Amino acid sequence: MINSSQEMAPLLEVNGLSVDYGIKGVSSRAIDTISFPLRAGEAVGLVGESGSGKTTTAMAIAGLLSPNARVSGGEVRYRGNRLPIDDDAAMRPHRWSETSVVFQGAMNALNPVHRVMKQIAEPCMLKLGMSRGEATARARELLELVGIPADRGAAYPHELSGGMRQRVMIAMALACRPSIIIGDEPTTALDVITQAQILKLLGELRSQLSLALILITHDLSVVAECCDRVMIMYAGRIIEDGTVADIFAKPKHPYTRLLIESIPNPANGKKMMRPIPGDPPNLSNRPTGCAFHPRCPSAMGVCATEFPGLVKFGRGRVACHLLGSLTEEDKVEVHA
Repeated sequence: MINSSQEMAPLLEVNGLSVDYGIKGVSSRAIDTISFPLRAGEAVGLVGESGSGKTTTAMAIAGLLSPNARVSGGEVRYRGNRLPIDDDAAMRPHRWSETSVVFQGAMNALNPVHRVMKQIAEPCMLKLGMSRGEATARARELLELVGIPADRGAAYPHELSGGMRQRVMIAMALACRPSIIIGDEPTTALDVITQAQILKLLGELRSQLSLALILITHDLSVVAECCDRVMIMYAGRIIEDGTVADIFAKPKHPYTRLLIESIPNPANGKKMMRPIPGDPPNLSNRPTGCAFHPRCPSAMGVCATEFPGLVKFGRGRVACHLLGSLTEEDKVEVHA
């Protein structure tokens, strides 16, 4: 639950953040004026199709953009102070100690020639100034915390299962006691049983350690399980956000509605999934007006010429020209 003091003072503030990628001399806008707060202990899901800007948003917050990307506008503030996200050297003291990342592919993120105990202990020595003995003790404690027997810390990454490697990544992310964890599709490569275990672990750690969580995913069912709030992204912009309960009960943007209707529902075998027509846009040639209008079943003439601003609507925000004709009675209720 979020209390009144947390409402007043966001832990993290993203204000008008824009990021451009340069490819073969051409600059493309990957995320465009993204703004949102993140409060202590809150879990927020970033949802959208591939290429919507979810990972770029998260990597910009952590100061981990690729060399061909640049912050072209806006800022990120942590506890009211501006983070130097466009300066790698200046960002190093903040990275992992304030905000850390659990990457999607643990096998690619872990060093294959070092034992996992050493890899967890290393940031404790570099960031917290611990001795080797103190850092090893901390690493053993973290392994136990994420459900791995401490003696398994002697293993190399390839000697662990996919689920255990992901738990090691979570232990590394917690090593320097950050306030914010970013999960970049941390369960995508796992089977459904292991995925459920990892999501449960993240929820327990979030509660136990009072962590704020930004969870990147294309799967709304994952968000429904472990997030308080969800932000729907399309073509580099937030097009709808709100509480998980509101988004699932009465989605207001047509894209959100189609995402929910595309979720399989084993409890209702008669309901047919509704695929989203068309393909996501090429960001180097973004459609005019609302970027979703070429695929939108409710598109109007104005949608092709004018981009709808993200405006407050109820307890959330929506960017859609249909809002002008919506009333409380008109809002469609979807059961996925």
